[in-house]
Amino acid sequence: MPAIRLPRTRWARALVAAALLGTALTIAPYTWVQAAGDDHTTDDVPSAPVAIVLGAGIYPDGTPQPYLRVRLEAAKDLYDAGKVDAILVSGDHGTHEHDEVAAMTGWLTDRGVPADKVVGDHAGFDTNDSCIRAARIFGVDEAIVITQDFALARAVFLCEHAGITTYGVGVPATDRKDRAYRIREVPAALKASFDVMVGSDPKYLGRYERSLDEALAAD
Repeated sequence: MPAIRLPRTRWARALVAAALLGTALTIAPYTWVQAAGDDHTTDDVPSAPVAIVLGAGIYPDGTPQPYLRVRLEAAKDLYDAGKVDAILVSGDHGTHEHDEVAAMTGWLTDRGVPADKVVGDHAGFDTNDSCIRAARIFGVDEAIVITQDFALARAVFLCEHAGITTYGVGVPATDRKDRAYRIREVPAALKASFDVMVGSDPKYLGRYERSLDEALAAD
C-alpha cells in the first residue's frame, strides 16, 4: 500500500489540522446527542403521566401539516391506550396568525380527547424551550416526547437534560424531504449540545402554571 503523502507547507498543514478539528467538533456533539436514543413505538413505550407533542408546521387555515398531524395521531393513540393521562402540546404562537398550540389542541379535541386533558404551552419556540418549560413551568418530571424519528434523539437528549425522565416515540416523515431533515440534524445537534453546555434558557419563562396538574387530576 503506497504511503500517504502529507502536505509539506505550513499553510497546508494548518488547513488539514483545521479540517480535522472541525470534523471532530462536529462529530463529537452529534454523537453525544444521538446516544440519547430511546426510540419506541406507541405500542411498546412505557407509560408516563404526560405526552409532550412538539410543534411543527400548520397551514394558513390553522390546521396541522402532515408532519405535525402524525405526531398528534401518536399522542391520541397513547391517550386512548391509557399510556398517558394528559397531553402537553408545545409550539410556536409567536403571532396571532401562527398558533400551533390552537391547531394541535383543536385537532386532538375534535377527535375525542377531552379538552381538560390537553394543555397548551404557547412558548415552545424550539425543542430546548419546550423541554425546559415543560419541566420548570409545568412541573413535568416524566414524559413521552413525540416527534419525527430523525429528530427523536435530540428531543430525548434535551428533555433528559432539562430533568425529565423521557421516553421517545418517533413517528415517520410524511414526504421525501426527510433526507434533508436528517442532514439538518447535524447542526441541530451542535445547537442542542451548546444549549446544554451553557445552560441556555428559553426565550420566555415565567411563573409556574398549574394547568397540567389540574389536567392530571381531572377524572
